[in-house]
Amino acid sequence: MKKEKKDEQFLKKPFYKDGDAALRAFIASELKYPESARSLGISGSVPLRYDINHKGEVVQVHLISSLHPDCDAEAIRVVKLLRFEVPKTPRNLRVIFHKNIRIHFHLNAVPQVDFPPAGQVGELQIQYNYLPSIKTDPTPEMPAPQGGYSYTLNIGPANN
Repeated sequence: MKKEKKDEQFLKKPFYKDGDAALRAFIASELKYPESARSLGISGSVPLRYDINHKGEVVQVHLISSLHPDCDAEAIRVVKLLRFEVPKTPRNLRVIFHKNIRIHFHLNAVPQVDFPPAGQVGELQIQYNYLPSIKTDPTPEMPAPQGGYSYTLNIGPANN
């Protein structure tokens, strides 16, 4: 009869119930881009360090570096909503776990699309344009970049 193999870790780390993909999906669904940061065109990441108690609740959030005060406040608000699964610890120890996370704020280049209600057939048109950005003032030796590209997708009933 074989001996049971002992766990290599004395304390097991907390984990998000359905994995990292579910964690990212939850953050994406709860995160609201602050209008003040959107109007200023601010995008980037907010790195945070947070503490998880023995019940799996986020009890304290520390800002590592700031992006914009409203983005920082929104990132902290969303991280405080997280709940984790904490495996049982030996002798019912009440341990505080520390984790780091980066909350990303990016201005969306993808247009919002409204689909027709179910059962109705309509035509949907999506248009996406890309133009290269000008990083410096154009000079006679180096003119402004030309070109870019454009896509137009028409989705609807087939016309025969």
